[in-house]
Amino acid sequence: MAKTASICVIIAAKNAADTIETAVRSALREPEVAEVVVVDDGSSDGTAEAAKRADDASGRLNVVRFDQNKGPSAARNHAIDISSAPLIAILDADDFFFDGRFGRMLAEDDWEFVADNIAFVDADTASQAPQRLQQFAESPLFLDLPTFVDGNISKRGVRRGEIGFLKPIMRRAFLDKHGLRYREEMRLGEDYDLYIRALALGARYKVIHSCGYGAVVRGNSLSGTHRTEDLRRLYEADRALLTSSRLPPEAAEAVRRHERHVRGKYELRRFLDIKSQSGPLAAIAHIATHPAAFPSVAAGILMDKTERMRNPGGVSVTAQGNGLRYLLSAPAK
Repeated sequence: MAKTASICVIIAAKNAADTIETAVRSALREPEVAEVVVVDDGSSDGTAEAAKRADDASGRLNVVRFDQNKGPSAARNHAIDISSAPLIAILDADDFFFDGRFGRMLAEDDWEFVADNIAFVDADTASQAPQRLQQFAESPLFLDLPTFVDGNISKRGVRRGEIGFLKPIMRRAFLDKHGLRYREEMRLGEDYDLYIRALALGARYKVIHSCGYGAVVRGNSLSGTHRTEDLRRLYEADRALLTSSRLPPEAAEAVRRHERHVRGKYELRRFLDIKSQSGPLAAIAHIATHPAAFPSVAAGILMDKTERMRNPGGVSVTAQGNGLRYLLSAPAK
């Protein structure tokens, strides 16, 4: 594929004045980028003004603002609708691209979605990450729906490890042909939901192991927090796909596994919410009237207690390669 300016980078931002400038500059550095659309999603801290400070006078930056917060899905959908470049890439407002990211991703033309590796970077040392970045052989692979879904079932003791964190380039033509957009009621797993619907429609999802995306790890990251209601909407999205699509048996079973996994987390959070708001007796009464939730609640409480005994200091993250942790391990030689 010719490495022309063909990509629209979309950044949905809320109260990201401290980080958005770095994100925008990293996108504008890439010669393949034709547009950068920042949607300030009802911020109260000058996010839009900070984004504009990164303007390089090339005419590629478009900053728009919602007066009220609508959520990342609505912000991204709006950016898609007001942009025109044939390829779409998502950048979170507190993350950044490493130099040369898109050149490697666009080297071949055999995909509808193509993603690369992610380096998780501590916020305090993010400026040093480009010098510490380790590049792996590309070793391309294609994700089918069962592999992608199973890669999004989180594992205890593993921090931010699901392949749903991948940030692919997407072909606008494929999204438009199938009427695919983010579900605006979702504020958790909206990327996962879009990608599984695309895979169910036959999208070729290619992954290369070279690393071009820096994900900055912060304790207050929106992706690290969610509401109980968000979990319910995530497992309901799985149910909607199972109802609306004729998936092959292996794919359908993978989606059911993910639905059960998320529903179990929801049941535990719902129990703890009731206990916190109304007391232990109310929580026990809830379980008595929802007996199907009991196994998930009991298992979740047991795992939490045993995990605290095994790891009293919290979840540890193992660095790989010059102090950075990568989403995808180095491919086998």
